[in-house]
Amino acid sequence: MEEVNSKLYMENWYMMQENERLRKKAELLNQENQNLLNELKQRLPTAAGNNSSASNSVKKKSKSNK
Repeated sequence: MEEVNSKLYMENWYMMQENERLRKKAELLNQENQNLLNELKQRLPTAAGNNSSASNSVKKKSKSNK
């Protein structure tokens, strides 16, 4: 019985170690994901602003030509 208990204890210990390793990895991946999302959010308004300015210029030019 003691041998079985020791074996289960070691299995549990290894699982807890693996769980901790995976938790840290998930935390790093989440942080990287947040950083990439913030970078994307910063780029999108800039790109959208540039596109709308360009399209407004084209609309103004075509109206003035009429």
